[in-house]
Amino acid sequence: MKLTEALKTEKNHVPEGIFAPHYFRYRGYKENIGADPATLRGNGVYRLFTDPEPVIFVNDLIAGNTLCLYTTADENAVNHAANMVRCIGLRDFQLNVDHYCPDYRYVLKKGIRGLMGEIDLSLERYAGEPEKVQVLKAMCRTLEGFLNMVRNYVKAAEKAFDDPGYDLERLSFIIGNLNEIIDGAPVSFGAALQLVWLIHTAFMMEGRYAMALGRIDQYLYPYYKREIDAGTLTDDFATELLENVFIKIPTGDVVNIAVGGMDQTGKGETNGLSYCVLHAVGNCNVPGPNLSARVTPDMPDEFLDDCLKTIGTGLGYPALMNDEVNIAALKKYGYADEDVYDYSMVGCIENFITGKQPPWSDGRFDAPRFFDYVFNNGISAYNHSAGLDLGDVDDIRTMDGFMDNFQKQLEAGVAEYCAAFNAHNDGVNQARMPEPFLSCFCHDCIGRGLDVNNGGSRYPSVHGAALMGVGTVADSLAAIEKVVFIDRAATLPEIRDAIRADFEGYEELRKKLVDAPKYGNNDDFVDKYAVWFLDFLSSEFGKYKTRDGGGMYVAMAANVSNIYAGEVIAATPDGRKQGEPLSDAASPTYGKDKKGVTFTLSSVAKPEYTKAACGTVVNQKFSPSVFSDERRKQLLALIRTYFKMGGQEIQINATSPEVLRDAMAHPENYMDLVVRVSGFSAFYVGLQRSVQLDILNRTQHE
Repeated sequence: MKLTEALKTEKNHVPEGIFAPHYFRYRGYKENIGADPATLRGNGVYRLFTDPEPVIFVNDLIAGNTLCLYTTADENAVNHAANMVRCIGLRDFQLNVDHYCPDYRYVLKKGIRGLMGEIDLSLERYAGEPEKVQVLKAMCRTLEGFLNMVRNYVKAAEKAFDDPGYDLERLSFIIGNLNEIIDGAPVSFGAALQLVWLIHTAFMMEGRYAMALGRIDQYLYPYYKREIDAGTLTDDFATELLENVFIKIPTGDVVNIAVGGMDQTGKGETNGLSYCVLHAVGNCNVPGPNLSARVTPDMPDEFLDDCLKTIGTGLGYPALMNDEVNIAALKKYGYADEDVYDYSMVGCIENFITGKQPPWSDGRFDAPRFFDYVFNNGISAYNHSAGLDLGDVDDIRTMDGFMDNFQKQLEAGVAEYCAAFNAHNDGVNQARMPEPFLSCFCHDCIGRGLDVNNGGSRYPSVHGAALMGVGTVADSLAAIEKVVFIDRAATLPEIRDAIRADFEGYEELRKKLVDAPKYGNNDDFVDKYAVWFLDFLSSEFGKYKTRDGGGMYVAMAANVSNIYAGEVIAATPDGRKQGEPLSDAASPTYGKDKKGVTFTLSSVAKPEYTKAACGTVVNQKFSPSVFSDERRKQLLALIRTYFKMGGQEIQINATSPEVLRDAMAHPENYMDLVVRVSGFSAFYVGLQRSVQLDILNRTQHE
């Protein structure tokens, strides 16, 4: 741990100069600025990898960081280079630039030189097709640059031998691993981990965010087991090597790591390395590695209990995923079984076919906004948006009539969402914006001679729509049914007027709406609307495809967008006032789940989550005492039962409200306090106050 803390300090060191990756990239562009797009970008990546001088940390065991990208070059030259790189073109998140997980299992088997050999074979196959030749040569050029980067790390480590501050044994270990991956495919555990981390480092140098490390306990397991069996590796040292990697993940980067999961026979694949990964994440105690545990029915209680111990530190990791539900959801999209069972997560919780589809993209679909259109003839005066004019709400006589109107508004909203996304996503010439380095790590780009975003991947791109506000919607619909159509205690026009007034002067009516049944208390009267919510919207999004024919997934997730969406959405029929946050992800509205966690999770498990192929976020907050040795067995049993009932995911904060309040009042005393935000963890005192309050207001289960 002392070395981990030392590395944490080292990685935060900022060199002199300007962080300027585009400066190095543009050096390559200038070599042949008029070249075809693939050659141009291949040259840029080559120089990005080759030219910077690597930095070896004193406490490194696994080398690799992005401090090499600082330069003391003239500021005007740096700005010019950045402007030119942007003019030539850069992809963004909606244009499939990142949120990707390579098939590291295959990469480790072949090694970099093996991949280059495959490119040579494809060059022979496509010798008569100039455009494919350009793409393949660009791929090879980036791999040459990558090997030069590895060689530069060797030189930096050798140079450090003359510095008395470095440990010679550690430097020798680094050099040995680096030379192993230069010469061919790695054989040792250290070299395999080193190759994975340097590839990830290269992605960061390219400016890619949320690039996943994937099922690290599976693809590194053969290297780990071989050395464990031979007595040349211990669990303690394997854990330390993993810590050496995880601690260097930049703060704020959501790097997903998956452990566990099942094979095609349904057998769980938790192994000794799974424990090492879990312990390394816990020891680092930083937000960066977004650990996800693929929980199977036969996952050992010992491992799941270790997960709960780590969560109980306050770290909030790992998120617990129901493997059976995720696999069933992905199978609906026609992927080969072997690819489905090897799925990983990218970003927060997004399910991804490892190394065989273009980078992920997603966006938010804030369903509660559509109540405004029902009540106001298709117009929202509050946020100046528009839906369908389906007539006055006065004319709606039944709950079925209200649902029909609401569904038509949502149907039109889904159509607009998909049209807007596809217009942007397909609004560029894909051939003019190739990604040659990334394409090297996606099947079957090399075999097809095509870029990852232009037909090279085995499967098409997919997009995820984050369905926000299930609690807000379910509570609102239940309130309308109860107050208007059962109790006859108000009319729809009265609710319309109350919403327009933000309930000022309508306090008695608001109390009736607030007192109606609420999602999260195992009450079918309201829970049926949560079931409908996922059924209806997954069906609507299922009507549309991405530009290359992939699925429009849905997610029951929001990140922290429920806060920002709430700021621009008018009051809603559940009694929520304008500007207040929507309900979070798949969770009930905070404070409305009053009967305890078993009732809460019974409600949350009712929707059919195999219709949410993207994934789900269910945020729960427990008192730290729940994680004591005496009480964890109850929590473990609760999670097992919740997953048997069909729940898809759960993630847990283990911090008391008193600590959170004190941290807000005295942040200087809580600089290392990590909390689970939504699909990621973060330092609590670094969050916006609105996000801090959202976490504080979550229902505290005892």
